[in-house]
Amino acid sequence: MSSTSPIDNFLGSGDALSRLQAHAGRLMRLQRQLEALLPDYMAAACKVANLKGEDLVIHVESAGLAVKLRQAVPSLLADFARAGVILRDIKVKVAVPEYRPPAPPVQERHVSESTRSGLGTLAASLPADSPLARALKRFVKSAG
Repeated sequence: MSSTSPIDNFLGSGDALSRLQAHAGRLMRLQRQLEALLPDYMAAACKVANLKGEDLVIHVESAGLAVKLRQAVPSLLADFARAGVILRDIKVKVAVPEYRPPAPPVQERHVSESTRSGLGTLAASLPADSPLARALKRFVKSAG
């Protein structure tokens, strides 16, 4: 009876993890080769996404760039072959970057001198160890 941990069951006795690590290494090498083969403006916007058998999948940031890259596939296949990487095809897919709306502008809030003075007076009238008194003193100090 063999005892295996849940992680070993999940990863198939560690073989899957080593295969995954080797695959990630191949993808990183292909990314560096791709960057060397492409002009700078294209290299920055093209990311190796996967290698499925002999098909390389590349994600690009825009449809226009995808068209240009698709036109370059035959020469890229030849360039990769010269570098010792035999590929059957290069598939180009548009990967829309995640949209994050810009952060709203920080509102500047102004506190009048009379308000700061009144809050300072209130803080002084509270017990010295009061959390409210400490908070009011910090506020008056930072607002003035």
